[in-house]
Amino acid sequence: MQTAIVITEQPVSVSVPVGYSFTLHCRAEAHTSLQYQWFCQCQIPGATKQDLPITAQKTKLYTCRINDLYRNVIFSDWVKVEVHPCVARGLLPQLWQGEPIIILNPTEQKVEVGKPLQLQCAAIGVPAPSYQWYRNGNLLEHQKKKKLWVTLPRDGSETLATEITHTKVSDSGTYLCCASNSHGEHWTNAVDIHIGTCCSEKFFATGKLALLVGNNHYQHHPNLMAPVTDVFELSLLLKQLGFQVVSLLDLNKAEMVAAVSRFLQLLEKGVYAIFYYAGHGYEHLGRNYMVPVDAPQLYAPENCISVQRILQKMQQQQTALNLILLDTCRKWYNPECALSQVQPLEPWGNTVYGYATSEDAEAYELQNGEFSSGIFMKYLKKHILQEKKVTHMLEDVLEDLGRDPVVTGKQVMEIKHTLKEARSLTDPICPTGAATERWGCSRGEQCGELPEPPSETVTFPCGVQAELRFHRLFSNVLSVCAKLQDLPAHLTDAQLMLRQPTEVDDVANLEESHPDQMDSLLTSVYKQEELDCIFQLCGLQKIQMDVVLQLDLHYTQLSTKQRTCESLQKILPKLLLGQFFTQRNYTRPNYDSSPARADPGGALSTGTGRSLPSSSPSKSRSEPEENDERSMSELCSALLRAGPGQEHP
Repeated sequence: MQTAIVITEQPVSVSVPVGYSFTLHCRAEAHTSLQYQWFCQCQIPGATKQDLPITAQKTKLYTCRINDLYRNVIFSDWVKVEVHPCVARGLLPQLWQGEPIIILNPTEQKVEVGKPLQLQCAAIGVPAPSYQWYRNGNLLEHQKKKKLWVTLPRDGSETLATEITHTKVSDSGTYLCCASNSHGEHWTNAVDIHIGTCCSEKFFATGKLALLVGNNHYQHHPNLMAPVTDVFELSLLLKQLGFQVVSLLDLNKAEMVAAVSRFLQLLEKGVYAIFYYAGHGYEHLGRNYMVPVDAPQLYAPENCISVQRILQKMQQQQTALNLILLDTCRKWYNPECALSQVQPLEPWGNTVYGYATSEDAEAYELQNGEFSSGIFMKYLKKHILQEKKVTHMLEDVLEDLGRDPVVTGKQVMEIKHTLKEARSLTDPICPTGAATERWGCSRGEQCGELPEPPSETVTFPCGVQAELRFHRLFSNVLSVCAKLQDLPAHLTDAQLMLRQPTEVDDVANLEESHPDQMDSLLTSVYKQEELDCIFQLCGLQKIQMDVVLQLDLHYTQLSTKQRTCESLQKILPKLLLGQFFTQRNYTRPNYDSSPARADPGGALSTGTGRSLPSSSPSKSRSEPEENDERSMSELCSALLRAGPGQEHP
């Protein structure tokens, strides 16, 4: 029986400067000798070898025909040799290995609303680079060509198109493109695109930053359910609006102070800033207090965080818009306590308060299947993407919430503001000065968020492979997921489990809050895909050491019917886990996997979802922070210096 020809090495497209010499390769296998013939529109005389040397002159398409003695014929893929005639001298390194080199950067543009916007870049590389565009640090789906068309089809989604349609103001922002191939990647310059008159008549932000805090798991108070889901869903919506988001769960007082301090350090003139808090709270004579997870049963201002004090510090950064969203109760509490010492706010006309409920009232949660949600968030997420003044958007939330029969007479939203300009959360980002670098988000990573470790495939001694994936549901929560690959025929009934090794279990002394909710959120991320096991790492801000996870594979050998356990260990560096605040000079660490042991007949054990080995950050003193007249930033800086595993900006 004759066997077909099999191509084992396809030629690859290249993008090179004029005059550059290179070789196209094609390899095939068969049971007889093979003959090769290269084509470029027509047959190339004398090109009858596996390799085709070329000196680039013009852009052309090539393919190779292979035939055997039985007259079987097969053609390779068509490949494009793209030749760039105008590459600057000295741009190509002397020992160039084919890594991408940008030869054309996109340019800054100002485009009227309704006019087309086209961005273009180009890179040389062997193989030819692939392209991916980003706006405001967010990956643009389907934008994977050198030319980027920003259009507005009828459904409002962005698409690559050759026809001219209408752009909108929210298409403004910072754009950049990544060119990559098997040898590496290179990024274009970031360029600011202004749609309409965003830098003259229309309002714009020099950057957008949001800090979201959800406290669920309290040490001395009833636990909550909704903040987990509410913080997660709000973070997704704000990212759609171009915000760079830090989302944190279950913070004690020292951690809340440190998080606020880092947030304030990132703010600057012209920034749109959002601070959202969901958790226990109270109000006393117009002052609002957030309750950390370690607050005692009879808490007082010295155990809590003053919202007004945070807003005062936000104003000092000359932000263009300050939006405070408090999804917490406002019941009067402990009237005998002294008030925090907070100075009046400056009359700058840039502040908006959105209270989930009115004075001396409670805020309620709703249970909807697997998810719990605050009634305030139910309607906020319905309206927050609207292109209208932020106070008008909140009025729509207030009206919808007020019509909900579930909370009629119990909860009504309240809005307070001094916003003198028609600023919207959908306003474009037009970075200026130093803000361009900060908000330009090199390498597409969101400022305020550490990158997730890359997925990797690990191999057990028996030959079984498993894929490890990592996903940050929140800035201080990392989900580690494992999925079995194809199982060898001689094995059956395989099960994966992720856990911390027994020898380190004694130092893992923190419980994970609401593991079922975390798993449900992760399921929503991976849609219908089934994962074999999940391990939730919570409270990452407490990390003091590298974390070791153990992946156990339990299987039965068909030949012997013997139950066997094999294990691999995964090391997650503390640098990756513990510093969830923005680190602009972050370097991706190495991720090591090492085999541990094979244990025939080993018992099946269950991985736990505890938080990581840690201890609470040290406190310099116990005086009430809210009555301390020193600057909050000074106190926070001291905490950051004293805290474990922290780096300073």
